[in-house]
Amino acid sequence: MESLEEIAAGVRAGRLDPVALVEQALQRAEETAALNAVVHLDVEGARKAAAAHDRTGALAGVPVLVKEIVEVAGLPYRCGSATMGEVGQQDADIVRRLRSAGAIVIGLSHTHEFAYGCTGTSNRLGPCRNPHDPLRMTGGSSSGSGAAVAAGVVQLAIGTDTAGSVRIPAALCGVVGFKPSYGTLSADRVFPLSQSLDHVGVLTSTVADAAYALSVLTGDPFDGAPVTRLGVVTNPEYLDFTAEVGAAWSAALDRLAAAGAELVDVELPDWELSSKTAAAIQGPEAAANHAGRPIAQYQPDVQERLREAGEISQVAYDEARAQAAVITAQLDRVLDQVDAVLLPTVLCTAPLITEVDTPEGSKAVRSQILKNTRLANLTRHPAISLPLPTNTLPVGLQLITPTNAQAAAAASWIENHLA
Repeated sequence: MESLEEIAAGVRAGRLDPVALVEQALQRAEETAALNAVVHLDVEGARKAAAAHDRTGALAGVPVLVKEIVEVAGLPYRCGSATMGEVGQQDADIVRRLRSAGAIVIGLSHTHEFAYGCTGTSNRLGPCRNPHDPLRMTGGSSSGSGAAVAAGVVQLAIGTDTAGSVRIPAALCGVVGFKPSYGTLSADRVFPLSQSLDHVGVLTSTVADAAYALSVLTGDPFDGAPVTRLGVVTNPEYLDFTAEVGAAWSAALDRLAAAGAELVDVELPDWELSSKTAAAIQGPEAAANHAGRPIAQYQPDVQERLREAGEISQVAYDEARAQAAVITAQLDRVLDQVDAVLLPTVLCTAPLITEVDTPEGSKAVRSQILKNTRLANLTRHPAISLPLPTNTLPVGLQLITPTNAQAAAAASWIENHLA
């Protein structure tokens, strides 16, 4: 499979045809429609853009899907909710950047309703299904972006990440999810969940593609330092994994050590405090963003989440904002010692969709899926998930780093030595 960089170079050189690339993506989207990864396929618009393409740009001719909470001019703007029936009035900043680089938006990818869920099961069109086993969930909330890349519909999809929503579906679907540092990619005209924690990120097939896409979209080259020291998390909460995840995690560490990496134990900021702090920031901001909206018509789990969010006091919110600065400084001190911190992205493989049919089951699944990803949103550090070698369902390895460039460099080194 050619990389994004190679595809764009082929289009610019006349070796590849944007029309053919778009037709392949549209056909694959139709073939995998049962996954519910693509909620709106802009067949006419994509074909028109491909036919008129000028064969320029660092992403020339690359088909791309955009998460449906991101506004795209002329396309439905529903955020996965039956309560919205709007049409995008103008492109979000990330969409403008994609088009300026020569990418072709072929449609919109599935989201957990209003991005307020980590399972990808609550959407006006039903759950998104995992390409590795359609009975299993993709994770969320960038569910369709993860599933579409895993299913080969596109090699680049845009997602958002407030508590792990890029990295979780990447891990459960076996692709790469890169959440860059806060503000790297603008959240302009992206429906907000929690403005203090919301990040825009990318999902791709490889680390190289993720790094290339981010470099193009930001205009910044990623020249990270060589990898020498990798921190291995020791907090027991971050290692409370299933047997399948534990086996892949241990095998990966052994291979990285054999490849010459210096693995050092590190302790991350207190898990319980970090999680409570993130929730106390996210909740009030989410409640404010949905004030006055028809919440009673939302999906039941999203309704419940917003009810809980509304119970968090202003005092608790203010205290959490102050505590976030302390936790961020703690993580900065850890990252001063290593090139990256390693931890499992998700503590289990993809659960069955039916496991969230009850409130109790939903709570248990959410707890296990979310456990390892919230910290990097709270501290706003870059974090990337890449797939680990496994004979089971996909397992993700997460890296937290000081800079986007270091995330790309460390993940690339690891990817090369685990291949």
